[in-house]
Amino acid sequence: QVQLVESGGRSVQAGASLRLSCAASGDTVSNYPMGWFRQAPGKERELVAIISARAGTTYFANFVKGRFTISRDNAKNTVYLQMNSLKPEDTAVYYCAVGPAFTNFYRVAPDYWGQGTQVTVSS
Repeated sequence: QVQLVESGGRSVQAGASLRLSCAASGDTVSNYPMGWFRQAPGKERELVAIISARAGTTYFANFVKGRFTISRDNAKNTVYLQMNSLKPEDTAVYYCAVGPAFTNFYRVAPDYWGQGTQVTVSS
């Protein structure tokens, strides 16, 4: 079992930056991909980014390429999402997740989800 707790979400102005953190506990996650999803009210949950176990491979959704980066610190069992040049359309609850493979993230079906952290971007 894995527990994930996100933090760092808040309300900011367009153009601002935020760094979200996700701390994992329970079973180790150092051997598994981790990623971030987001969900705005009334919309489907969508994949934002994925990072491989050793951080050698990443994936980014087209709508965040060039603005967001994902990283991890396995010694701290933590994954991060650095968000720059935030736009109002980035407003959503952001969820951290762990899964056995990238495929699970593409299917929006990771093994574990965090509770989410709210990011609000105003114009």
